[in-house]
Order: sequence, then structure tokens, then C-alpha cells
Amino acid sequence: MSEHTPRDDAPQAGPSTGPGTPDPAPAPPPGYPVAAPMSPQEEKTWGMASHGIALAATVLSAGTLGFVAALVIYLVVKDRGPFVRAHTANALNVQIIVGIVLLVSFPLMLVLVGFVTYPAACVFAVVVHILGMVKASNGEWWDPPLTPKFVR
Repeated sequence: MSEHTPRDDAPQAGPSTGPGTPDPAPAPPPGYPVAAPMSPQEEKTWGMASHGIALAATVLSAGTLGFVAALVIYLVVKDRGPFVRAHTANALNVQIIVGIVLLVSFPLMLVLVGFVTYPAACVFAVVVHILGMVKASNGEWWDPPLTPKFVR
């Protein structure tokens, strides 16, 4: 054996060997698999569904459950593609602003103004979600009017 060839049983120099050096940590167990990206058609479908389901929940609950529906859809499919993320975020942003207006409308009902703002917010949600469904089905990127981007 040559002087310059290391032996197989000789300790190798390196950061993890030597006296007093702890063994490297074991690899963590595998987690949940990452969801595969969606096809463009699936992204359009989910973009449309995010607006449609939030719309249905808003109409059926007099404006109160649209936020929950939009939030659930956003959390489930937001990482599956940029188009679906944009449309689910838009649906959630619409529901956040509508929720704020609805909360403000309750005390305003004492001075009768809330009886105008509450249905106006619900009509706004219906119109914007229908526009969002049409834009998503056409594959168009779109930002809803009068809606700040709380969620991106």
C-alpha cells in the first residue's frame, strides 16, 4: 500500500469525525407529498369554482358564509398554480371587503343607513363574483374593482 493512499479502516478527516463531534442528525421522515401543479384547464375550472362557490355561499347565507368558502378554497388550491392562486385570492379579497362592509352595516342600521349598505354589499359580491367566474373561464387575469389586495 502506498503512503499516500488512505486505508479503508482509517478515520477520515472532516467536520463530522473526530472525538467529541456528535453524529449527524438523521434525515427527517418524509412529509406529505407536494401537490402536482394543475393543468391550465384545471386552473381555469378552480378559478371559476372559487368565485362560484363563494357566490353561492354568500347568496345562501345572506352574505355571512362566503368568506369561509373562499378561505377554504384558497387554502386548499393556492399552491397548485399561479392562475388559480390569483383567482382564489381575488375571491377571498372580495369576501373580506364584503365582510367588512357587512360588519359596519350592522351598527349603521340604527340610523337606517345600514339597511342600504348591507344589501348593496351583497349585490356587489354577486356582481363581482359573476365577473370573476367569466374572467376565469376565459383564462383572463383580473383584479376585482373596489377591492384591496389583502391576500396575494
